[in-house]
Amino acid sequence: MINFVICEEDTSYITAYKKYIDKIMMNFDIEYDYHIFHGYTAKWKEFTSQEAGFKVYIMAIKTKEGAGLEAAQYIREQLDDWQSMIIMISVYIDYKYEALSKRLMLVDYISKFDNIETRLGDAIKICLKNYDKRPKTLKFTFKKIIYNIEFSKILYIEKEQDNKRCICKTTEGNYYIAGTLATVSKMLDHRFIQICRSIIINGEQIESYNVKSNIITFKNKEELNAISRSKKKEIINYIRGIYHR
Repeated sequence: MINFVICEEDTSYITAYKKYIDKIMMNFDIEYDYHIFHGYTAKWKEFTSQEAGFKVYIMAIKTKEGAGLEAAQYIREQLDDWQSMIIMISVYIDYKYEALSKRLMLVDYISKFDNIETRLGDAIKICLKNYDKRPKTLKFTFKKIIYNIEFSKILYIEKEQDNKRCICKTTEGNYYIAGTLATVSKMLDHRFIQICRSIIINGEQIESYNVKSNIITFKNKEELNAISRSKKKEIINYIRGIYHR
C-alpha cells in the first residue's frame, strides 16, 4: 500500500495532484490511498508517526499552519524516517536551494509554474522504484518492544475476538500486534490476501489448497480452513499464478 500524503491549502491544486497521480498509478498494479491535510497540524504530525505503509509526501512550502521545510525536517530528524519519499511543490522557487542545503533527501522540488504534471509524474515514478526496493518487513511496537518481522516468515495474521489486537503467526513463533486487522493490512504488500473478516494470509507460504475440504496447507504443514466462500476463487487463482493484485 502506498499512502500519498498531500499537504496543500489550495483545494484546486489538491484535485490536480490527485488527477495526475491517478493517471500514473493506472499503469501499476499497486494499491494506494490519499491522506489530505491543509496545514502541518497536530493531526498531520499524528499521521506521520503512524506505521501506515509506504508514504509519499507531497508538501507545500508554506501554509497558514506551518512550513514545509520544517515539516520535512521533522520527518527526517525527529521521526528518523528516511524511507518515506518527500516531494516539495511551491510557487517559491527561491526556497529550492535552502531545501537542498538542508539535506532532506527530497525526490524533487517542483515549481507550480514549471510543467507540474510532467514533473510530478516523473517524481512519482522515482518513488515507485523505491517502493519496489523497500525492506520487506512488518515493523510494529507491542508493550514497548519494537519488532521487525520479515514478510517471508509470516504465515498469517488473525484478529483476536473481543480484543483490540492481532496475532501474527510466523515460521519462528507468534507475535501480538496492537490494532485492527485493517490497520495491519496497510503495512503489508501484494503477497498478502484477506481470506475472511478476521484473517490475512501470506500467499507465498501456501503449499496447497484443498478446494473440496476448503483447507489451506502452509509450507510448515500447518492447516487453516477459514476461507470464506467469496474468497475461494481468489485463492485458487493465486496458487495457479494467474492472480495479480
